[in-house]
Amino acid sequence: RLLTSRKAPREQPPVKSCVSAGCCCHSCRYYFPCQRWLAVEEDDGQIVRELVPVDEAFVKKDSENDGQSLATLGLEQKAKSTTYTVKVKTGDKKNAGTDANVFITLYGSKDDTGIVSLKASKINKNKFERGKVDEFTVESVDIGDLKKIKIGHDNKGNSTGWFLEWVEIDAPSLGQCLKFPCGRWLDKSEDDGAIERIIFPAELQTTEYIPFVPYEITVYTSDVFGAGTDADVFIVLYGSDGICTQQKSLCLNKREQRMYFERNSVNQFIVELEDVGDIIEKIRIGHKGGGLNSGWHLDRVAIRRLLPNGK
Repeated sequence: RLLTSRKAPREQPPVKSCVSAGCCCHSCRYYFPCQRWLAVEEDDGQIVRELVPVDEAFVKKDSENDGQSLATLGLEQKAKSTTYTVKVKTGDKKNAGTDANVFITLYGSKDDTGIVSLKASKINKNKFERGKVDEFTVESVDIGDLKKIKIGHDNKGNSTGWFLEWVEIDAPSLGQCLKFPCGRWLDKSEDDGAIERIIFPAELQTTEYIPFVPYEITVYTSDVFGAGTDADVFIVLYGSDGICTQQKSLCLNKREQRMYFERNSVNQFIVELEDVGDIIEKIRIGHKGGGLNSGWHLDRVAIRRLLPNGK
């Protein structure tokens, strides 16, 4: 998920998050915008990102466009990448949990993700504890159909041995959820002594559904006293023929809830949701209450969907 935030009266700062590299003929320059956190405590918790090049014209647009060039970049970057939700189940055995640093690599028919550290669980503060399921987000450029994974740890820490029950990988943009059963130790003193394993998906446990698409959702909070909220804001999109998306929270955690939806602010999110078609007939937006500052004065919401032709 991509997101940006800014105060309404301010001008969008010039793009500074690009790195460039000349090609071998020294006549081309490639721009790789990011506009994302590389931090365990921020965004999706990843500290490594894959970036795809964009046209030079995007990053040279004036700030007079009120940030639209950056918005377009974010939507196109999201469309070129695949977001995987990775769930990891630690077995319910004595000493099954681990304090070691766990990593995973996803292998597809076209490419692989490279080594990805599983650092920020969305569910548990202490990761990989006995009998627990942890959830992580992994983003990558198109690697094709997912064929296998490699998962392991660095064997560092006080308690390093780990019994891995299974890994489940959901790719909404591909419309697939795959289960990778393991049921083995990753421990130098158990089983065969291996601390990393290559696992293939169980075909009978693979679920297929209609692929999700990226939506750019821009939320404008009003400029009135007490307008901001720290509550968990959610949204549902409705298309024709009764099609609608799941209810989706726009913030990943409570820290983001405190950061966004302040008075007179504009917050932009790019999220993958069910495709409701070319026409959005209505939306339902609200929050779950709770907290000291849950009341919210909403000004308006703007939504864009990236169409198949790239517009």
